[in-house]
Amino acid sequence: MRGGLSGFAVFLACIALGVAAIGGVNSVARAIDEAVAIQGQELLGADIRFELDQREATEAERAWLESLGTLAESVTMRSMARRADGTDQALVEAKAVDGRYPLYGTLVTEPSLPHDMLFGLRDGAYGAVAPALLFDRLGLSLGDPIMLGTQAFELRAKLVSEPDMISEGFAFAPRLMVSLEGMAASGLVQPGSLVEYVYKIRIDEGASDDALSALSEEAGERFPQAGWSIRTRLNAAPALSSNIERFSQFLTLVGLTALVVGGVGVANAVRAYLDGKRAVIATFKSLGASGGFVVLVYLLQIGIIALIGIAAGLVFAALMPFAANAALSSFIPVNSEAGIYPAALGLGALFGMLTTLAFAILPLGRARDVPATSLFREMGIDGKGWPRPAYILTAIFIAIILAGLAILYTEERRIAVIFVGAAVAAFIVLRGVGWAVQALARRAPPVRSTVLRLAIGNIHRPGALTPSVVLSLGLGLTLLSTLALIDGNLRRQVSGSLPERAPNFFFVDIQPHEVEDFAALLEVEAPHGELLRVPMLRGRITHLNGIDTREIEVPPEGAWVLRGDRGITYSDEQPENSTLVEGEWWPQGYAGEPLVSFTAQEGRELGLALGDTITVNVLGRPVTARIASFRQVEWESLAMNFVMVFSPNTFAGAPHAWLATLTAPGASTADEARILNAVTRNFPTVTTLRVKDALEVVNELLSQLATAIRAAAAVALQASVLVLSGALAAGNRARVHDAVVLKTLGATRRTLITAFSLEYLLIGLATAVFALGAGAVAGWYVVSRIMALPWTFLPEVAFSTIVIALVLTVGFGLIGTWRVLGHKAAPVLRNL
Repeated sequence: MRGGLSGFAVFLACIALGVAAIGGVNSVARAIDEAVAIQGQELLGADIRFELDQREATEAERAWLESLGTLAESVTMRSMARRADGTDQALVEAKAVDGRYPLYGTLVTEPSLPHDMLFGLRDGAYGAVAPALLFDRLGLSLGDPIMLGTQAFELRAKLVSEPDMISEGFAFAPRLMVSLEGMAASGLVQPGSLVEYVYKIRIDEGASDDALSALSEEAGERFPQAGWSIRTRLNAAPALSSNIERFSQFLTLVGLTALVVGGVGVANAVRAYLDGKRAVIATFKSLGASGGFVVLVYLLQIGIIALIGIAAGLVFAALMPFAANAALSSFIPVNSEAGIYPAALGLGALFGMLTTLAFAILPLGRARDVPATSLFREMGIDGKGWPRPAYILTAIFIAIILAGLAILYTEERRIAVIFVGAAVAAFIVLRGVGWAVQALARRAPPVRSTVLRLAIGNIHRPGALTPSVVLSLGLGLTLLSTLALIDGNLRRQVSGSLPERAPNFFFVDIQPHEVEDFAALLEVEAPHGELLRVPMLRGRITHLNGIDTREIEVPPEGAWVLRGDRGITYSDEQPENSTLVEGEWWPQGYAGEPLVSFTAQEGRELGLALGDTITVNVLGRPVTARIASFRQVEWESLAMNFVMVFSPNTFAGAPHAWLATLTAPGASTADEARILNAVTRNFPTVTTLRVKDALEVVNELLSQLATAIRAAAAVALQASVLVLSGALAAGNRARVHDAVVLKTLGATRRTLITAFSLEYLLIGLATAVFALGAGAVAGWYVVSRIMALPWTFLPEVAFSTIVIALVLTVGFGLIGTWRVLGHKAAPVLRNL
């Protein structure tokens, strides 16, 4: 190793990159998880939190809650806030709080005022606070009036920080905070309104984690029909924690992809290094050294070099939480304490060392059989033959350990198994593509052009660059083209197909006595529009076939149905935008046992069949219905779709509101604004959601997610580029002899540059075509089979994939070629 590490630059870079990605991502995830755990009380705003949908706690429930400690009550719902002059309005997330809010943390407003001054009744108007976004959207200033429902509120401060915001879930609209008395005066809360009642408790004597868990169980035992959702400070922000965990696992797999791609660079570097040491190995053999001794000596050397790369990667990984702390503060309102996380760093180091061993074993196995006669000839190590079976089995065993760790580490085992299978298949297929390109070049008909004939010959010659280039570049390009095609199709749906098929408006919380007047208004404002309306309640599935859903294990893709409350409806007739795939619809005026029609896909995921029973808690009352049919639903239409549609007799007499949609083809922005103003002015308690606004939010989220995923995928592409540069550099070193001989025979520099450029061009084009084809198949499967959306091939993605491949292969190739052609002939010829 006295010769330095110049030949191991790509080796070190690949290992460091993968280790830094895996160790850094997991360190950041652990930092956020620890911050959420430490700040659980402040993030939740309580020690324990109880939530009820569409109903307040009963006297017995409230008495028990008050006995636990200090109780703070809040009410949240979506509604429309509007200017007092009626010229503009905006969707808001309204939140009403009492005088004890917040139990933990601080409500930060500008100016800072006590609760009574912020929200109390003054001169006939209650107070309200809102973020600067709402002020700007409606063109309001401090002291201006704002209407919520039928009540005027005075904007007395700007909302800067809401301590428990992260535990409230994702918000589609800005917050508008008022008092409980102000909310009651607004007239928004009516029987059947989609409103959430939240009861937060501070245990005054303090409570251990075990005591809080026991309280959750006691609540279920005391009030089994309550139907409330319970959270403690131990899981203050489950959605955030779950998303961070999923994203860290995804990025870990991306980092592992970079390591695996980098493994090709490791193999190339080890092979080139051992090829340069063939005389030393032959000398060892001449002096009586065994093949095992040779392998051990160079395995130790490679292990030391790998440790250097791993150490470099760990340094970057350890610094990542500190760098991410400031960057993530604007997206995640958690004050994470950056630190060193040995377990996360150890995981990255373990993956790095296993990858090194898996890819270094085979070149070492070939080096074992270098004969002593290599001292007397200029032949390198034969790269065509296979090493002894023991080395092949060892490499396979280490690869299995690597795959097993990737699967065991990831909670989404199915995704990890798919990743491992895809990685193995990609290596096999890419190796096959390389061989196929060489076979086609070998069988190509003779051409008259000397330059083209030389380029084609270089593609299939012994020791050609083709397999290395295809393998190193193909995986990264395939990943990029797949993500680009998925992202492009999703964007086309959100910005093109969905708006064309979706209704213009959703109207929520229409009271039963308002339904006819509401329809009459829209008949005037949108005479050519189509108004659809359905009754709507909310309920939580508590039992399947009499078994508590908390005791049922369901696949991740179906778990969302059991998580939280679902919108439900009843109908005498089958919904127009659904197709019956199994069972029968109940007849008009049905009066038998309660029946329900369930969506087919979700039913399969939950393991349901015709005749099974479902128990739903609605307004604190358990309702059990038997499955009469399964429906196929087009969720992508954005129409009124429900997982469960019940027979009308199921909810006879239950208070509920109505949901409506308006589809107005050809309506301009001005028409939509006029309709929105008319509805808000005449029905101030009805919440209106313009679909275009919602799609803009979704599109923005998709953009942010796509940017993050592309940045992550760029790590894998960067590893591909590193391996590509190393492979081309190694190939160019071997081409010095060829270039010198050709120059001696009269070839000009221009001829050689053209020939080598054509070679790189053909290899890059073949790699791009494969990457595009594989990416298209993978993208089609994800979009059409998993997401169940229409698939469209995007030519711009094809063009960019081909351009990237050609720029990388030809660019790196020409850089190396220029250096090759700079060698003088005499020194090389003397050593032939």
